[in-house]
This record gives sequence, C-alpha cells and structure tokens, in this order.
Amino acid sequence: MYKTILVTLEISATDRVIIDHIKKLAKVLASRVVLLHVATGVPAIVHGPDAAGEEISSDQEVLNRTRDEFSAAGIEASAVLAYGDPVKEIVKWVGKNSCDLVAMATHGHKLVADILLGEVANKVQHAISVPVLLLRAR
Repeated sequence: MYKTILVTLEISATDRVIIDHIKKLAKVLASRVVLLHVATGVPAIVHGPDAAGEEISSDQEVLNRTRDEFSAAGIEASAVLAYGDPVKEIVKWVGKNSCDLVAMATHGHKLVADILLGEVANKVQHAISVPVLLLRAR
C-alpha cells in the first residue's frame, strides 16, 4: 500500500508523534521511509547545499540519529537535508521522487492561527497529489 513514506521533520519535540506512528505503520507495511528536514536559517537560505555551521551540523545529526532509530527497528530508512522554504522544498521533493504517503506532525493551531502562521502542513497538502497523513502533536 505505502511502499515509500516521506516523513517531514521539524527537528523539534513535535516530531516524536509522527516518528512513533510511522515506525509502527512502516513495520507493518514493510515500507521504506525517507526522513526530510528543511533547514531554514540564514546560512541555509543563502548558501543552500553549501551551507555550513551549527544549524546544519545539528540538523544532520538529528536526521542521522532518527534514520538509525528506524533502521534499528528493521525499517529501511534514509535521511535528506534540504535548504530554504519548507513548503517549496517538500513539494519539490515529492515532485522529483516517488512516494506513496507524506507524513507530517502539526501543532494543531486553530484556523486563524494557521492562516497567520502560514501552516506548512496545510500548504503542502494542497500542493501535492499523494495522500498526506497529519498527526497533531500533543
């Protein structure tokens, strides 16, 4: 059903809800998981893949640890670090690569807050044609 699941990560406590859920789902369905985080700091925006510094190193470390967590559970996983605008980069990844499901954690804001904050999950789900699983972080 879901051969490849793209899991977008914020590199925050919000991620735990989607990580735990997808580990169970991917195990049952024998899915491959791709973990994607978009670095949004100034170096990432200005230099893209050539960016360096604390943010980039830290983000890559968390991605690698999370990938290893999936691997330790017997789930094929890879980690991708992108740079710039999260909505654009997630939509671009989905357009260039094959996945059957995009999984994201949300903060669960109310409608007005979502509009004011420009919720990434809301924009992504309206810009892609694959199913999107949204889980509210507690």
